[in-house]
Amino acid sequence: MRTAEDIGTAAGVVWVFLNDNGATSLTALIKGTDLPKELALQAIGWLAREDKLVFEKALRGRLIVLKGIQQVYEAA
Repeated sequence: MRTAEDIGTAAGVVWVFLNDNGATSLTALIKGTDLPKELALQAIGWLAREDKLVFEKALRGRLIVLKGIQQVYEAA
């Protein structure tokens, strides 16, 4: 069972990853942070609840972006 402290720590890891790498997919975020999927999702929820994230539409799903660091992404 994960504690609020575990999830908060994971939220910090996710924030740093997004700050360093920009918009990313959930799959890339999980691979890049080495967080278990469930914990990554909880961390994303934590950051979303704090109004720190934006979810942008992409060709294949959604991208997770830190609020204030939004950009226009072109299809690759």
